[in-house]
Amino acid sequence: MKGRTEVNEHTPAPEAVRRVACIGAGVIGGGWVAHFLARGYQVIAWDPAEGFEDKLRRLIDAAWPALTELGLAEGASTDNLVIAATLEEAVADAEFVQESAPEDLALKQDLLARIDAATPAGVVVSSSTSGYGMTEMQRDCPTPQRLVVGHPFNPPYLIPLVEVVGGERTEQWAVEWASRFFEVAGKSVITMDREVPGFIANRLQEAIWREALHMVANGEATPAQIDASITEGPGLRWPLLGPCLTFHLAGGEGGMAHMLDHFGPSLKSPWTRLEAPELTDELRDAMVKGCEEASDGRSIADLVADRDRAVIAVMRAIDGVRKGRS
Repeated sequence: MKGRTEVNEHTPAPEAVRRVACIGAGVIGGGWVAHFLARGYQVIAWDPAEGFEDKLRRLIDAAWPALTELGLAEGASTDNLVIAATLEEAVADAEFVQESAPEDLALKQDLLARIDAATPAGVVVSSSTSGYGMTEMQRDCPTPQRLVVGHPFNPPYLIPLVEVVGGERTEQWAVEWASRFFEVAGKSVITMDREVPGFIANRLQEAIWREALHMVANGEATPAQIDASITEGPGLRWPLLGPCLTFHLAGGEGGMAHMLDHFGPSLKSPWTRLEAPELTDELRDAMVKGCEEASDGRSIADLVADRDRAVIAVMRAIDGVRKGRS
């Protein structure tokens, strides 16, 4: 990223933003739309898919009960959604743009160049990419200095984390502005110091995912056993204490130092395999069958509803613990 320059005179303060453009309205983009609506913004949405509006409104309707339970911002309403006929119309008066197109590098490069060319000067443009670096995506943009990655987690209307990072041609002010805007918009933000393929959280969950595939492929565990090992085990600790502080506590009064001194040699033990296994037909079928069995007759909609209720319950429980410390 380039050093800090002055914010463009046309750039609104993060706290003053009222109009957000969401380009791409699938699962992630639609989740962003629902989140921004719940935070009281006017949202202008555009997607090239024919008939996307009906699907988007169904997603918003499904998310709204959870958002209502969490608490809507003043003025929040699904009536604040505007459907644009073109990309250019969507971003014409935007004060912030969130792009959420499919993970196709050529598509991202072309779309971000179009967005950049059509968006008013000084307005920050953010991409929801889950793997590509902004350096490669901003290649064809006329004003790449205002482009950042704002990597969310599914569903964006419920999971608070956003990882923010710029590319080689991004200026530091844009990263700082985006981080502050996401905080104002109710997100928990990690502002990354540098680009890392897959960012932070994706790399961590990908390591678990690859090891899970290895264990299923080798007949060492089933999808249901793997999921239970997290939800009934370390996953119960992670919402409040991540893996680092969890291991810090594992060292007792000696903390992380004692833990590393005592358990450090185990790092050489063959407890994990970080090479991705070949996704054979047999492995794919085993994963599909195992997940169907673990679903126990519940539909995708049932699982989504259960997940949302569970996440809300966990978030409220953590909030209670944190308030008890203050």
